[in-house]
Amino acid sequence: MSDLWDDLENFARAPSSSTAAPGERGTIKAKANFNVSEDVTALHKAIEGIGTTEKTLIDILTHRSSSQKQAISKAYEETTKRGAGTDTNILIEILASRTNKQIKELSAAYAEETKKTLMQKLQTEVSGDFGKAILLLAEGARDESTNVNADKAREDAKALYHAGEKKLGTDESKFIEILCKRSIPHLRQTILEYKNISGKTLQKSIEKEISGDLEELLVAIVKCVMSTPAYFAEKLYKSMKGAGTDETTLTRVMVSRGELDMLDIRAEFKKLYQCSLYKEINSDVCGSYSDCLKMICGGED
Repeated sequence: MSDLWDDLENFARAPSSSTAAPGERGTIKAKANFNVSEDVTALHKAIEGIGTTEKTLIDILTHRSSSQKQAISKAYEETTKRGAGTDTNILIEILASRTNKQIKELSAAYAEETKKTLMQKLQTEVSGDFGKAILLLAEGARDESTNVNADKAREDAKALYHAGEKKLGTDESKFIEILCKRSIPHLRQTILEYKNISGKTLQKSIEKEISGDLEELLVAIVKCVMSTPAYFAEKLYKSMKGAGTDETTLTRVMVSRGELDMLDIRAEFKKLYQCSLYKEINSDVCGSYSDCLKMICGGED
């Protein structure tokens, strides 16, 4: 499905949701007069009662902002002692798509929750070139300047070309340095320049030259540079197409982007797949789970 990423000009002109304020392009808003203990009690009753009262779950979880849901989750966990794990795909999705500010907030929340910094934890979990790239992203130190110097972008595009396509073997460190540190506007220009120099997209070159987790991560960064909403639209589409539904990914993306850029994801979904996200959810999943996701989706396009 990577062909949808070949239309670079379309993405270069698209607005970047990384500049939108939370709530601005989302479908979920914060609840006024929020009472965490009231919600926890209602959820606890709904989940632990005889038969889950789905309506309560849907109503509470689709009408609270992310920070409100986190407060509920923390209080709920303290009440019931339930935990959660993580994996490489989630690590890639989160660190490739979040802004510096979001990564710093995530790190602070992680440290408060686990009494360990995110960097300390990651150092024990990841290694090699993939580890270097993940740690660079986790610092939340990507250049944030909005000025684009076309000459510098061309230089970076040439450096990437010579580190991969033009070289016997691949200099992964050059890809990591440029893709994990440069600003989003600069990288957008670099991606356009790369196509002019090499005749193929940077994504295709990465897929040919690099493998494994590092390939996955760098491709995710390139996609998010071009369009974070399109990256998530594709993720949602893939979670519903194929053998069975990947409910974990579907739920995580819908919930995590509900407040940020769901309106943009919906627009990209319609443009890429000629079908509304709402319709796709409706035909792919059913019952209360479907009702919940459609509520987060926020409407038909």
